[in-house]
Amino acid sequence: MYLKRLSLINFKNIAQTDLVLGEGINCFTGDNGAGKTNVLDAVYVLSMSKSATGMTDGQCVRHGENFYVAEGEYFSSDGRREQIACSFMRGSGKTLKRNGKVYERLSDHVGLIPIVIVVPSDTMLISDAADERRRYLNSFISQFDRSYLEALMRYNAVLAERNRFLKTSSDESMLEVYDAQLAAHGTVIHARRAEILERLQPVVAEYYEALSPDGETIDLRYRSELNEAPFADILLRARQKDAVNEFTTSGVHRDDIVFSIGGQPLRRFGSQGQQKSFLIALKLAQYSLISEISGERPILLLDDVCDKLDEKRVERLAKLVSGERFGQIFITDCNEQRLRSLLERADCEYSHYAVREGEVRI
Repeated sequence: MYLKRLSLINFKNIAQTDLVLGEGINCFTGDNGAGKTNVLDAVYVLSMSKSATGMTDGQCVRHGENFYVAEGEYFSSDGRREQIACSFMRGSGKTLKRNGKVYERLSDHVGLIPIVIVVPSDTMLISDAADERRRYLNSFISQFDRSYLEALMRYNAVLAERNRFLKTSSDESMLEVYDAQLAAHGTVIHARRAEILERLQPVVAEYYEALSPDGETIDLRYRSELNEAPFADILLRARQKDAVNEFTTSGVHRDDIVFSIGGQPLRRFGSQGQQKSFLIALKLAQYSLISEISGERPILLLDDVCDKLDEKRVERLAKLVSGERFGQIFITDCNEQRLRSLLERADCEYSHYAVREGEVRI
């Protein structure tokens, strides 16, 4: 899948732009705050119907305006054309269209335009709480597994209902109803997460070795209560505790991924360069699995890729992503000469766009 044309109006600091993009590497350079990341975020919005930065739609509207529009013309590997438009107006909400037809549910769009993004804030996957890692895993799997996404949405809805119920009652018969639903959806979620993480592990190790061939052993492990017992049993054992706490204390909504290097926690024992290399390897492995399972190469967004990486690792990364495994790529950097030099040393062909105060020029 690749994006041939991108049109933006009032998206963040970009007043208006209409870009024709290359099928391979597309580079965006400019000062910090110029709008490079905003271009990548618009591409992400067209795939996932939300900002990669966590900003609300209202925050994505250019200052002083009351709406934004993002449109993209895509072509799949088999030549299929897709026209995607996402618009938001204050007071009216968001509309997402595929080939002129409005989606009834935004979630129905997830996976049509597969995408993987690498951003400096990925460090939160290592340093922050488990909910960041669960969010990442859910977004990853949902792009190629509709049944997983449906199970996740139903699980979250039942979980919210059960938590509301626990604040006012501990009636056993009603909790049995909620628990049966949670167990059914949660078991599906757990099984798919376990399978994907098992497949992901060796691919992450392969990419980490390619980026940082210094012999460190890296690992990722799925931590879940469901690894040890059936979900129904876990919920039953925790019922009294749940009644006291007035919320559901056990389940797949508490799962985590444990990252390690040399058998030690990556968060504590990994250098900044090792952590960044691990995160990039994780995202490249994610890319490979989405491509393998969906049959469509995702769009790859690399924001501020030189941050906390030495030039040798960046050059290895450029050689990796310019290979046949990868398709269309967007890269940003504040140093145009550095990025051009790295890509040329890696023998990469690329298209270049200069970004200045919200204006994008070829």
